[in-house]
Amino acid sequence: MTTKRALLSVSDKTGLADFARELVELGFEIVSTGGTRRHLDQHGIDVVDVSTYTGFPEIMEGRVKTLHPKVHGAILGRPDHDGDSEAIAEHEIIPFQVVCCNLYPFEQTIARDGVSVPEAVEQIDIGGPGMVRSAAKNHAYVAVVTRPTQYADVLTALREQRLDEVTRCRLAAAAFEMTACYERAIADYMAGITSDSAAESTRAGFPESMSIMLERKSSLRYGENPHQRAAFFVEPAAAAATLARADQLNGRELSFNNLLDLDAALAVVAEFEQPAAVVIKHNNPCGCAVGETPADAFRRAWAGDPVSAFGSVMGFNRAVTAETAEELCGPERFVEAIIAPGYEPDAFELLTTRPKWKNNVRLMKCEVPRADERAAPDYRRVTGGVLVQDRDTQPDPGVEWQVVTERSPLNGELRDLRFVWQVCRHVKSNAIVFARDGAVVGVGAGQMSRLDAVHMAVHKSADRSRGAALASDAFFPFRDGIDEAARSEIKSVIQPGGSRRDDEVIAACNEHGIAMIFTGRRHFKH
Repeated sequence: MTTKRALLSVSDKTGLADFARELVELGFEIVSTGGTRRHLDQHGIDVVDVSTYTGFPEIMEGRVKTLHPKVHGAILGRPDHDGDSEAIAEHEIIPFQVVCCNLYPFEQTIARDGVSVPEAVEQIDIGGPGMVRSAAKNHAYVAVVTRPTQYADVLTALREQRLDEVTRCRLAAAAFEMTACYERAIADYMAGITSDSAAESTRAGFPESMSIMLERKSSLRYGENPHQRAAFFVEPAAAAATLARADQLNGRELSFNNLLDLDAALAVVAEFEQPAAVVIKHNNPCGCAVGETPADAFRRAWAGDPVSAFGSVMGFNRAVTAETAEELCGPERFVEAIIAPGYEPDAFELLTTRPKWKNNVRLMKCEVPRADERAAPDYRRVTGGVLVQDRDTQPDPGVEWQVVTERSPLNGELRDLRFVWQVCRHVKSNAIVFARDGAVVGVGAGQMSRLDAVHMAVHKSADRSRGAALASDAFFPFRDGIDEAARSEIKSVIQPGGSRRDDEVIAACNEHGIAMIFTGRRHFKH
């Protein structure tokens, strides 16, 4: 048998017509199904319908079309195996040398708002995974192509007659990876739609087992340090408002540390409805503010800690305006990267033409995630395993807050307490944040003692702490932190409460005329 045949059955038709046309030029006969056949017909490519080949029509609205011995025999058959070759001849099977198949868009379907369970279930592919697995198993004889990005390399290999076993094995590994991710997505979805009682049967509402499927988006120059290798892997169906889907519009290659800081910046600015800007340094906000305009928010955020802000990462929840870009390009100012939902044309021109900026600053465009889009599980790698938790994105219900001091916060103080509490959850523990008039003026981050964190925030804020609000991510174990803050003329405090010495802390606030709110909710960030 000298006929070369390729089976094409894909959901993602990117580049398919060009791929099929080249296969025909290389002497392949194309066999195809349903929508793929119609697509190729529209592009003027001769196709043998799979029903013509099998002698059996598609039935059940296309649910059954490739589940046939003449299809799987053509994929799994071993022409140099006596038993297989006899079956091939007896049943008039013509083996496929290439199988090109990708699967129904199940993950994209369940990502849509309001999709029903029957709609989701209908996008569970049956024949596709069967063909892919058959071809991958028989990779000694068949090249299985599962991604449009593989088309060019496969065609080159076919032209040069070097579609060897190593290449076919590599294609098979990618195929099994695809079907594994697909099955995992279905399993996770089905677990998620089970009854509450079933969910409660697993401890903490998490499944008994889980797989995390990721695709490499890019290789990085190095990790946190030059001697560490690194890469950026993303979820295959990551939402638009994520770093995985952000577009880089300008600048040098992103580093491992850039990506961490950009993600932190996106999380902070998503907290606010007003125009907001945040300055991130080593994964902590060293400046953050809201304002009437993005430029106003930027000026106030940068002023939070101008020394630390140099070489930082900036985040905005509004498009960067020309006025903002002018401020950014001011003397003694430079940032490594910016993430924002957009850039006005004049702003983009400024940031990409000013000598100090044009070839260096990384400009990232990304939608600002809604609260529900930030609720995905948080994974932390530890030696031999992974810790999984809900992200700390749930809004703090103000109705549960309790004024515990003799003096209640004034209106302006209450606004600052709400603002600083939103920022504080994004600061590494132990965390103390000072804010005044909707802008951070001092941060104590990642300290081993809460008193040390207060000392650091006092140092950073200098005389700007007068009348400011203080947020503490966890309770004060002693009154010493309050006494230290009072010396800087802090006028209001927000903290979870819950210490055995809460009474002493409250008494300290009363002595200093400080208003204090207990939220009842802690915001550790390790």
